[in-house]
Amino acid sequence: MQIAKNVPGDIWGGLASMLVALPASIAFGVTIFAPLGGSLAAQGALAGIIGATALGLMAPLFGGSSRLITAPCAPAAAVLSALAITFTSQGVDAGAVLLLLGLVGLLAGGIQIGLGVLGVGRLIRFIPFPVVSGYLSGVGIIIITSQIPKFLGLAGGTHLWDALRAPMNWMWQPMLVGAVVMVTMLLIPRITRAIPAAILALLAGVSCYLILALFDPVLMSTEHNPLLVGALAQGKGGFVDMLRQHAQSVTTIDSGNLMRVLLPALTLALLLSIDTLKTCVVVDAMTTTHHDSNRELIGQGLGNMASALTGGIPGAGTMGASLINISSGGTTRLSGFMAGAFSLVAILMLSPLIAWVPVSALAAILIVVGFRMIDTHSLAFFYTPSTRLDFLVILSVILVAVFGDLIVASAVGVALAILLFVREQTHSTVVRNRIEGTELFLKHACKFQDLEHVSRNADASVVFELQGSLFFGTANQLQLVLEQEVGSRKYVILSMRRVQSLDVTATHMLEQIKDQLEEKGAYLVFCDIPKGLPSGLKMKRFLKDTGVVRPSNKAFAFRELDEALEWVMAQGDGVASLDLPALELRKIPIFVQQPEEAMLALEAAVTIRHIKLGHKVLNAGDEDDELLLIRRGAVKVMVPIHKKDNYHLATNGPGDFIGGMGFLEGSGHVTDAQALTDVEVYVLPSKRFKELAKLYPNLTLAIIENVALELSVRLRVTISELQALRG
Repeated sequence: MQIAKNVPGDIWGGLASMLVALPASIAFGVTIFAPLGGSLAAQGALAGIIGATALGLMAPLFGGSSRLITAPCAPAAAVLSALAITFTSQGVDAGAVLLLLGLVGLLAGGIQIGLGVLGVGRLIRFIPFPVVSGYLSGVGIIIITSQIPKFLGLAGGTHLWDALRAPMNWMWQPMLVGAVVMVTMLLIPRITRAIPAAILALLAGVSCYLILALFDPVLMSTEHNPLLVGALAQGKGGFVDMLRQHAQSVTTIDSGNLMRVLLPALTLALLLSIDTLKTCVVVDAMTTTHHDSNRELIGQGLGNMASALTGGIPGAGTMGASLINISSGGTTRLSGFMAGAFSLVAILMLSPLIAWVPVSALAAILIVVGFRMIDTHSLAFFYTPSTRLDFLVILSVILVAVFGDLIVASAVGVALAILLFVREQTHSTVVRNRIEGTELFLKHACKFQDLEHVSRNADASVVFELQGSLFFGTANQLQLVLEQEVGSRKYVILSMRRVQSLDVTATHMLEQIKDQLEEKGAYLVFCDIPKGLPSGLKMKRFLKDTGVVRPSNKAFAFRELDEALEWVMAQGDGVASLDLPALELRKIPIFVQQPEEAMLALEAAVTIRHIKLGHKVLNAGDEDDELLLIRRGAVKVMVPIHKKDNYHLATNGPGDFIGGMGFLEGSGHVTDAQALTDVEVYVLPSKRFKELAKLYPNLTLAIIENVALELSVRLRVTISELQALRG
């Protein structure tokens, strides 16, 4: 357990939360044990306190929340009381029923530990804010409505509407005590924060009650007094004897009993886990902290097992007591541990003192806390069209929580939030950009190529940049866009770089598009496929496994858009042969008008270098300052980007200069150049160029102008492509 930095606050928080949780624990115990008859109802009260003690001592030690108070709760009372009624109606004797109920709690705790070990608790992180907000407000309203009858001095279990319809039954004494507590709760924080307001309010409520008792002797008795918590019953044999008897009964468990209670135990474990984790979310929202869901499930499971082994009833993280703990100054796990410790003290020593706590004082504290829980800021969502649907989710959760069930409310909220998410996704476009092939293919053209052929493949191509989620909600949208290209395009290229998710529905749609294109002799081409999606899905493997991309059909996948464009250009008669005769230096257009003397000097200054297919002609980062002039073959110029990625800058052929930037700046090359065929280049070192410049300035000026022109054209083409890609 973490070292407490605020020991007084944790002690006060533990004490205050114990005072809130203990009466409810007693009530839950009586509810569970009452169907068994006889004096077992009193034993149920003690079982409730034992449960609060065991849960309070164990859950904070091993749990994952710093301010959570764990105690017997309503879901446990509902499940176990129903089981008690069922077993009793079947003729099972009371002792056996107690054993079975303890076994349910023991198994439920074990199941919770298993859920925590398996990591199921992480799922709570995916609860949307509108659900948390609605849950928080719903719990606040439930707390208020459940405490109003107690505030009015009516008997426990009285419903709100019954209480409001019978004002003649209201009692002014508890109402006055409650009013004093409320006023104290609201005013104390404005005066001092040294002592928790809830503690001072509780003391004010007890003092007010004792003053009233001076004028009414009937109020001075704790026996059969519905206005006070009252004396705690221990039943026959006392506390120690009860623990001993229960420990002996555990040894009689057999496999038949295990199978009999397995399903109820599973149900109870799920209910307690959901109730606990929801309370953790609310506590986090109010205190800007973060809990460990899986660790908390393990702590809850150990607490419930300890409670079952000692004769207590199971429980979960409770909302009311946790909020009292927070408002009273509890900040660490010590506060939860102290709540359990004070429950133990209550059993052993403080029963007479606890008996004098007014029920209406506790109700008043919870009413104030309940109002503070209601998320009034979320009401502003109604006035903004973009958040109005989120407001409806919050409202739905509140209504289901108040008039139905908290767990069902959470499920309804999550379901509505999922529907809103799907709706949002279906309204967002999955096509980020549509690019005509003519805007991208210019850099693939060499000077010697037939530009008419290049244009033919470019006109037959279209590139779609996709984005977001390709799933059942957006598949139809994409299908409508792609179907417009069937029959008019031979190459439909899909860039998948910005795709975040992909499901089977989307791949089935893509397969349909592929089949439609194949009927027209056209191709579906994928590129920029991410190695892995955020979900962990391997997209390329998924496309192959679902049949969209296979080597034998007309759907192909490439690592980059450039590779896809190169493949398209290589199809059919899109490009002329790259294996052409060498271009002699004198036949290059810029040298045709040069004097014989100058050409002889140039031929003497250059050397011819041979590069095999696939080898590098230039390497980015090389420090040489040579200017290369292609004599034969084709060269692909690329800009290195990251690791093995690069950007295709241009394709050059005979008569083109490469390495011009490094040559002009004298700072080394900034691009890579790869031979697309066997290549021959004229190499002109910078030193020899400077010698030529002194003797033949017109020749060197022609070279500089041509290098500058090629760099300008290359930049213009790149800008045009960037504009197309940016949309």
